[in-house]
Amino acid sequence: MRIKIAAKINLALDVSGKLENGYHTIKSVFQTVGIYDEVSVELTAESDEIIVNCVQTEQLSQADSVPCGEKNIAFKAAKLFLESQGIKSGCRIDIKKSIPSQAGMGGGSSDAAAVLYCLNKLTGAGLSKEKLSVLGKKLGADVPFFFTGGTAYVGGIGEEITPISDYSGRKLVVAKGVCGVSTAEAYGKIDALEAPEHPDADGLVQLIENAPDQAYTKFGNLFEEAIQLEEVAVIKKSMLECGALNAVMTGSGSAVFGLFNESSEAEKCAAELKKQGFFAEICETVKESFI
Repeated sequence: MRIKIAAKINLALDVSGKLENGYHTIKSVFQTVGIYDEVSVELTAESDEIIVNCVQTEQLSQADSVPCGEKNIAFKAAKLFLESQGIKSGCRIDIKKSIPSQAGMGGGSSDAAAVLYCLNKLTGAGLSKEKLSVLGKKLGADVPFFFTGGTAYVGGIGEEITPISDYSGRKLVVAKGVCGVSTAEAYGKIDALEAPEHPDADGLVQLIENAPDQAYTKFGNLFEEAIQLEEVAVIKKSMLECGALNAVMTGSGSAVFGLFNESSEAEKCAAELKKQGFFAEICETVKESFI
């Protein structure tokens, strides 16, 4: 089975607290966007071995090389699914990467969700979206979102997902430099912030519901304040100079998205960023995770 799985961005991302177990709680608006990894899954009943192969473009691999084998979250997803369902089989997973890693775009989480989705179909297990989300939560906080997709308000540690009004069809440029940010490092810097300016995720939800053309005024990300990467600042400056309505880092970094009204401005921006050596893609916000 072969599918494509969308990346995600955070239109707004705030860290609202820290639990006793060390996990942080968030308030965020997640959005799937039209940059896709292609994931192929094949059952291998003659063997219980799980094999993961990844193919990246040269530009993506230079920035962040994705591990294959047991270190890849797709391997962990397959192992979890097969063991939880008591299925004696192995599988082969081939991933063609187009979503940058260490970018805040859920590239690994999306691949894990794709593997769970495919194995559920291939084995005839028939698990509901809700049950797949429960399995996904064991792999990572972002994984459950991909079984909802579209536009959603996300709370808790990422597992409280509430779909909101559709925000699809918006023009974006997504760009990233060579610097990646580990999630653990990013949260450490969040904890060190003094009197931070919190993004208004709740206000963004209200605008998406009632005045979507003004939603960009509430885009924001607390991690951007905490991490302060030079590449992020350079990319944002280029996007705004090319006519972006707003430009914001996504997730814990380090990709940046810019929202554009005009395709010509988006094309000019992507070309300029590529000229500077950045990964840059034009895409739109989309309704579905899987195609």
